[in-house]
Amino acid sequence: MMKIKKIPQRMCLGCQESRPKKEMVRIVRSPEGEFSVDFTGKKPGRGAYICHKRECFDKAKKSHGLERSFKSPIDAAVYDLLERELFEDKAEG
Repeated sequence: MMKIKKIPQRMCLGCQESRPKKEMVRIVRSPEGEFSVDFTGKKPGRGAYICHKRECFDKAKKSHGLERSFKSPIDAAVYDLLERELFEDKAEG
């Protein structure tokens, strides 16, 4: 009998859909309180997941999904930084 490997699922902060973890982008708050985009999924700190789509990012921003996830207020500059990290790198490729 073969054992079926369970694929870890995560919920997107924007569209609220569960997807395989590997398809998502992790946004992490380090123990020092710094926010960054974690493409490897291995950075230390509290993480929240989002689809790699602008619509999902915009929805998460509008609905304050990150604030709820991290249980703290998030500065607009942090959203700008995350947006640049998420989408400008992709536009070059």
